[in-house]
Amino acid sequence: MKPVKLSKEQEDIIHLPLKGSTFLEGIPGSGKTTAGLQRVIQLISSGIPPESIIVLVPQRTLALPYYHALGKADLPSGGMVQIVTMGGMAQHMIELFWPLISIAAGFKQSIRQPKFLTLETAQYYLEKIIGPFIEKGYFESIKIDHNHLLSQIIDNLNKAAVIGFPHTSFGERLKNACIGEPGQRHVFEEAQECANEFRLFCLNKNLLDFSLQIEIFVKFLWPSFICQSYLKNRYRHLIYDNVEEDVPIVHDIVLDWLSDFESALFIYDVDGGYRSFLGADSQSGYQFKKACDHVMSFSNSQILSNDMFLLQDRIQQKILSNKTHESRINVNHTLELSTPRFFPQMINDIVQRIADLINLESAKPEDFVILAPYLSDSLRFTLANEMNLIGIPFRSHRPSRSLLEEPATRCLLTLSKIAHPTWDLKPSQFDFRYALMQSISKLDLIRSDLLSKTLYHPDQLEKGLGSFTQLNSEMKMRISFTFGNLYESLRLWLKQYMEGQIVELDIFLSRLFGEILSQPGFGFSTDLDKASIAARLLDSIKNFRIISEDEFSDPALLGKEYIAMIESGILAAQYLPIWEDNEESAVLLSPAYTYLMMNRPAKYQFWLDIGSISWWERIYQPLTHPYVLNRNWRDGEIWTDIHEFSANQASMARLVTGLLRRCTGKVFLYTAMVNEQGRDEKGPLIRCLNAILKGSNIQ
Repeated sequence: MKPVKLSKEQEDIIHLPLKGSTFLEGIPGSGKTTAGLQRVIQLISSGIPPESIIVLVPQRTLALPYYHALGKADLPSGGMVQIVTMGGMAQHMIELFWPLISIAAGFKQSIRQPKFLTLETAQYYLEKIIGPFIEKGYFESIKIDHNHLLSQIIDNLNKAAVIGFPHTSFGERLKNACIGEPGQRHVFEEAQECANEFRLFCLNKNLLDFSLQIEIFVKFLWPSFICQSYLKNRYRHLIYDNVEEDVPIVHDIVLDWLSDFESALFIYDVDGGYRSFLGADSQSGYQFKKACDHVMSFSNSQILSNDMFLLQDRIQQKILSNKTHESRINVNHTLELSTPRFFPQMINDIVQRIADLINLESAKPEDFVILAPYLSDSLRFTLANEMNLIGIPFRSHRPSRSLLEEPATRCLLTLSKIAHPTWDLKPSQFDFRYALMQSISKLDLIRSDLLSKTLYHPDQLEKGLGSFTQLNSEMKMRISFTFGNLYESLRLWLKQYMEGQIVELDIFLSRLFGEILSQPGFGFSTDLDKASIAARLLDSIKNFRIISEDEFSDPALLGKEYIAMIESGILAAQYLPIWEDNEESAVLLSPAYTYLMMNRPAKYQFWLDIGSISWWERIYQPLTHPYVLNRNWRDGEIWTDIHEFSANQASMARLVTGLLRRCTGKVFLYTAMVNEQGRDEKGPLIRCLNAILKGSNIQ
């Protein structure tokens, strides 16, 4: 492993005594995580058994630096450091002690092993539960699409679990805060009723969604002497990173556990708490400062220039106190504002600016990140197309994006329908045409259209696809034999499968990918993005099959049910591989909050649509509320416009300073005079930045 140059502050953390607890706080980029992972390596080098060390993080993505560092470190052979989230630990402990707690927890089939639901499988079963309620007229008074309805009910259950109040009380809490129109407060009662029915369904079927896993661990396992003895005897040293991004119930457990550790290091990001919409509580995490034996602080950033540090401090004060300092600051090297008239001009200017920095200043694609409050499909497509035209590697990440929105997914599902005519799911010629373009490398729209119109007949799927050999000579020449032969290979593979034994959908797609689509000449052979999407889809189908296989005696029916589920728009669960490409040499397009949770710096940041109110305003959630469903909220207090304004101001300040603290070079600000929707926007962020720019020295 390449030696890491460490500061004296980091060395002090690494060489802390093997006894005692330490609270380490500081801004992002000050080297706290580096010190934490080097502390782990130092503990092992000091003779501490690796299996007695636990690294706790709020979510799996924040564990990646530890996996990478420990994988490269030259360490003695033996056990492994346990890198976990509390959710992962809860699931492991439930599996281990299931016979002891299943009856007490209320499960009706206590002899059978539990099944753990992902986000998408939880939504699948919840959809079955609320169907009869929807038919009765529930939720008619609010405008919300079906998938957000499901996700917000599940979110309420999750928040109840991680904050520590009964799952049956979230409706009353929301109603007491008088959120929304008075005539619509009954929707909270409706959401509560649906959530209660879902919980009973899970208890009857041995299904555990995230909220139930946490509740069982907190109520039945952690208080157990056997469970505590197992954990406390096994783990003697703790590294708890990104404490501010975790939820209160985890803080409670770790605080109770603290006295049993020989050593503990808590790492806290000042002004963090970006996962507050998921229940994270930075105030709760700060209690460890008083509980620890020692408190240390990293005050200097290792990545920020002095100008950038002053800029983020000035912007934060401007947002929170609306005060502008009399002293002027120089922003020439840190900030640049562009106001193209139209949205396409903005995209062209961004792409050209990136190309110039790469070609003229030797910047690398991974030095760039393009950020927006939310990512539309049109923005994603336009940027990808422009980047591809000039040969700059490009990738995007949007966790809320459904698998179905990916062209590669549509291709795989279309081919699955064709291979299973008994499903009676008939792809249109439009679907087949685009499936061919994804399946066969470099196949253009015209040739794909000719193939689909001449050889694909939706009403005759049982006969399979038409053969390229049956076309006349003129049509063959127009399509070309190169593409025709590749099409024929795909057709014959599907024909052979249809004549054989029908297998589970994930097995079918695995064979289709490995035997055909990943071969030379086909669309998935050199496209890593498509391969990644295919892997996510296979994981999603496999999880669904494991959870639901008891309900389907015929694997073909299970596959058909999965396709119905994903085409209804249910979101795919977050899979770690999509995050593991954060070292890939490519320009990144991401929502701003998603980028913050990657916890990685970038040399150049491009902020899009800074005139949009979305940088300031909370996303519309009529059935839940991240501030009311919070331990710091007093039940019965009324949520007013003043609360909303203050919360939005604090959120924007946290977001903007978090982004600036992760920029090692320059921020390029963009706002089109006429935005993507054809409107001129002047939101709070651009007003704040304009005030800063007016009070700065700009040459």
